[in-house]
Order: sequence, then structure tokens, then C-alpha cells
Amino acid sequence: RWRDSLICSYFWVSINDTHQSDDNLALKGTAVQSSTYYGWRAANAIDGIRYAPGPASSCSITGYQLNPWWRLDLLDYYNIYKVTITNRGDGWLEQTTGVEIRIGNSLVNNGNNNPRCAVTSLVPARSTVSFSCGGMEGRYVNMYIPNIQAYLTLCEVEVYGIGNF
Repeated sequence: RWRDSLICSYFWVSINDTHQSDDNLALKGTAVQSSTYYGWRAANAIDGIRYAPGPASSCSITGYQLNPWWRLDLLDYYNIYKVTITNRGDGWLEQTTGVEIRIGNSLVNNGNNNPRCAVTSLVPARSTVSFSCGGMEGRYVNMYIPNIQAYLTLCEVEVYGIGNF
């Protein structure tokens, strides 16, 4: 009886330990965006560089457009607990204001119809802000500015969660 309890306890801890991660899941994924402003590609927001010298040198920036979006494909399904966004350090703060963070498994409307985790308010220059998503399930993490003509700038996006369920 004691031995059975020990085996069950070991099995439960092993499963939970192998699926939890303090690693930034975004680094393992791929990113795309609705358009690209010059060379500021979607992948720049998941390169692991929060702050780089120069004007938005390691950021992703969409073109000036209606409903700009950026999407991360985590390449697997996760329960997402936290999404972190870093803003550029040289101004243009409005380019990360009013961004809807959406998480889910659908690509309808480029993933922008997935459930909403949060909406950003003003993210100060060269700042990193985290949003709790309470374990939302999804493969795709979208950043989306609906119903407005704008640029969308993301200097780093980090995603933390539990996966492979």
C-alpha cells in the first residue's frame, strides 16, 4: 500500500515536472504579420532580444494599415499563463497601445477571432509588461489592433505556459 502510494506520487510529479516550463515558448515558434514595414520582420519579436541599440533595431513593425496583426505559431498546443510584451525605446508608444492579445487554435480571420486574453494600455518606452492569461489553451498567440489604421510594433513577445496535453 505504501509502495503504491509512492509510485502514484512519483508518477504525478514526473508528469507535472516534464510539462511545466519556465522557458519562453515563443523562442521555439514561428511568427508572421499582416505586412512588414521595411526590414522589421515578424521574427524580430521572438529573437530573444528585448532591448537593442538603435531605433527599433530588433523589433517587428507592420505597415500602416487597417487592423494590423502579428501571429506566433507555437507549433504545439499549450495552456498559456503569461504573455509579455516589450516596447521600443525610441518613442512611438502608441504603436503598442490598444493591442488585443488573442490565444487559441483557430486561423479564422488570421487567428484574430480567437479568445482575448488582454488589451494593452500605454506601454512605456523600453518597458516590458506582462499579462496573465490564466491557462488559456492555444497554439496561436495573436497581437491585433482592431478597427483602426495603425502601425503595430513589438520589440519582444514572450509566452509562458504548460504544454503537450
